Amino acid sequence: MTLSRRAFGFSAAALAIVAAAPVSAQSNLSAEDQATLRQAQTYLTALTAAQGDFVETGPGGQRRTGKFWLQRPGKMRFEYSDPAGLLVVADGNNVKRYDPRLNVFRQVPLRATPLSTFLAREVRLDQGVRVDRVTRMASGAFAITARDASKPAEGSVILAFAGSPLRLQEWTITDAQGSRTRIQLTSLQPASGLAASLFQLRDPTRRPSRN
Repeated sequence: MTLSRRAFGFSAAALAIVAAAPVSAQSNLSAEDQATLRQAQTYLTALTAAQGDFVETGPGGQRRTGKFWLQRPGKMRFEYSDPAGLLVVADGNNVKRYDPRLNVFRQVPLRATPLSTFLAREVRLDQGVRVDRVTRMASGAFAITARDASKPAEGSVILAFAGSPLRLQEWTITDAQGSRTRIQLTSLQPASGLAASLFQLRDPTRRPSRN
């Protein structure tokens, strides 16, 4: 499995948002924890369109860089500069991935990936996931660790936030084997007027049919 498949939800071990208990039913979370979750939800829901740069670090320390674009609901694009041409695109219905080195195209339903919750019109961290912990630091930064409650052994995700005003800094996905993939957002800015073509990806491996 390639790093970007694991990082963006092509792994079954990545966090899938399905039918878990709401936060209010989780005894390990304090009132302060739940308030922190609501703070994160409010921020993410307000981030309707954005763009920036990222660094991906894989389990073996491999690093990849690139740019991303976000348009909620349902759309996101990760464009890698190393290797050039590698794309991961959420078009509102599916998450598609194309690796030009191998000439391989794959897609999965958006609803079956962690991106489905992140790209929802209203982000809810208090429903459909098991939140293991909320970690807060004196600086005001905090991290939320969550997993699929129906398949807790399959992996977890950590979302890290910091800054004033608040900003999503990074996320880390750990799979069932304990392999970790980290995505750091080195820049993140609100955006407007993003081109629809950013969120479209046709299968480049398909040959035109002959009449």
